[in-house]
Amino acid sequence: MTNISHVSMLELIMLATIAGGCFWCTEAIFSQVIPFDKLLYVFFKLHDPTTLNAQGADVGTQYRSAIFYHSPAQRTSALEAIKKAQSEYKDKIVTEVTEFNNFYAADPSHKDYYFKHRSNPYCMLVIDPKINKLKKDFKEMLKS
Repeated sequence: MTNISHVSMLELIMLATIAGGCFWCTEAIFSQVIPFDKLLYVFFKLHDPTTLNAQGADVGTQYRSAIFYHSPAQRTSALEAIKKAQSEYKDKIVTEVTEFNNFYAADPSHKDYYFKHRSNPYCMLVIDPKINKLKKDFKEMLKS
């Protein structure tokens, strides 16, 4: 595991750390979205922020919904995004908003997993629908 808690201030300004359940889903979706406010908007549309430590059939604290902020401005943006998104859910949003402390890189076999294993049944059944929704509903927010 690589601890990347020590990064320059310039990198902190540009860095966003989120957890939306399945690492493969989150990486595949959010590697395509850019500005932080838009990232938060899409984040609340493409995972279930109302389930504690679970996304679909995936259960455990590693599947929690979380935003790890790197600045007071990111914290404010995250809390505002939760308030806006709450009106679209009948259940309470349980997304954790916590100051970034440490990040441990995923095992290399998980890096770019979706893009390397698109024919994997999990990728086809769980991630593909999210990618399709992303491309359909948020095309204007994606990197070109």
